[in-house]
Amino acid sequence: MAKPAKNDRQAVIKQTLKKQKSADQRRGFAIVGVCVLVALVIIGAAAYKPVKDWWDGREFDKLALSDIGAPASVCQDITTKKADGNQNHVPTGTPVEYTDAPPAFGAHWNEAGVAPAPFARKFYTADDRPQLEALVHNLEHGYTLLWYDDTIANNDKDLGELRAIAEKFGGGDNLRNKFIALPWTKDDENGASFPDGQHIAFTHWSAGGTGETDASKQEGVWQYCSEISGAALDAFMEKYPYFDSPEPNAM
Repeated sequence: MAKPAKNDRQAVIKQTLKKQKSADQRRGFAIVGVCVLVALVIIGAAAYKPVKDWWDGREFDKLALSDIGAPASVCQDITTKKADGNQNHVPTGTPVEYTDAPPAFGAHWNEAGVAPAPFARKFYTADDRPQLEALVHNLEHGYTLLWYDDTIANNDKDLGELRAIAEKFGGGDNLRNKFIALPWTKDDENGASFPDGQHIAFTHWSAGGTGETDASKQEGVWQYCSEISGAALDAFMEKYPYFDSPEPNAM
């Protein structure tokens, strides 16, 4: 009787091990399935924003710059101020105090790869924007900077219009495309802020006229707008092109 009992026990053990192996395989498949699902969710989440931005921006593809956003009447008159700081390069990492919101000229950084910000990049958010000291170097080289405040940053429709405007300056190495859209944040203010009710600012560092070499004639130029206006930006950049700047031929 002992032998059949032993065989029965071996059969039970074998069946138990078989069930355990099957259960382990099911758990393994389940873990792999969950990992794949999580990976797909992560990939989908990462891809969602760029795809959505592309999809939302299609409506602007056939529009001219001047047709995006509000009419130019939403902007105040252009203002200017005598500029200084041409070729005033301070060591990268050195804070510079700018008294205007935003700055249109002044001392700035001059380290390759840091300042000026790269020509190919036309749009920034608060998460990845270069420091002010780097961006003032862009101004010295003829860029027009479009600054937007938190009111614009928190509005998806407005950001869609800004991205569409930035796209108009993308592609190729034409120096006429010296443009960047970027945020002006509370951390930048240093006691100065946009005028009441204004949420957009254009800035440019003018040489005082195309081909002007007398540094005493340089000016900082501003225009503030309550809304996004491609028409106003278009007119501003026509009045103050990249070659009306202290260092127009550098990227």
